[in-house]
Amino acid sequence: MNSYHFDGTDRYHLDAELKAVVNIALAMEKPLLLTGEAGTGKTQLALETARALGLPVEILRCKSTIKGEEACYVQDTVLRLNDARFGSGESGRRVDQFYDYVIWGPIGRAFRADRKVVLLLDEIDKTESDVQDNLLDILEECQFTIREVNETVKAQIRPAIFITSNAKRELSDPFLRRCFCHHIAFPAPEEMRAILALHYPNTHPELIETALKIFYELRDRGFEKPPATSELIDWIGALERDGKMPDPEFPPLTGLLLKRSADILKYRQRRFGRH
Repeated sequence: MNSYHFDGTDRYHLDAELKAVVNIALAMEKPLLLTGEAGTGKTQLALETARALGLPVEILRCKSTIKGEEACYVQDTVLRLNDARFGSGESGRRVDQFYDYVIWGPIGRAFRADRKVVLLLDEIDKTESDVQDNLLDILEECQFTIREVNETVKAQIRPAIFITSNAKRELSDPFLRRCFCHHIAFPAPEEMRAILALHYPNTHPELIETALKIFYELRDRGFEKPPATSELIDWIGALERDGKMPDPEFPPLTGLLLKRSADILKYRQRRFGRH
């Protein structure tokens, strides 16, 4: 059992249930899968955990084309071929040395680190299910094989693993079984006030309350991408800088809250009575 413990930070509000699951995942060294809509603080939780514990971070930004192997390492074959043809100059590389041409991916760097690392797999739901299962095999065993030289890279210090999903695609049952899972629900107004208090402790309460009322009213309109916590934080900062109390009937700077073109057009049609 390790002694790492996360209590939240001056930038991240942590409710009791989330605090419990983060710390049990740290203690038992299990991957923590965080689900929830975009903007609920999943990625930020991993980053703030690392900041609070003084740990370095390695981030794998997942995409549909990613393969498990490239998250660990790739060989720069183009550079190796170029050195073979024209020489490596004063670089110190040797064509007969495979590792001179290895580029370590986030998992490879985390496994090779000489201290504990927070390893974040961001938006895992963008990958195919076979890639997900392959990654979990690697993370569970904390090792992978470099097939070109048939050598194994094994972590001497298991990283703290955070995985996020926006639930765009269902994750496989084997993947879910091997993680601790927590769904971050969208904050209710009272919890949102606590979040905003971390970011804007000195902002006028009337501005906060007016902004919250407008924000939740917009979220209830059924937009394709309703405004999320991150948009609200940015919007309040802009309102404070503007120095004016927002009008609930005609709120300013709504482009900071609504990002999709269809949502902006829908809002304008309703606001100005266009059909």
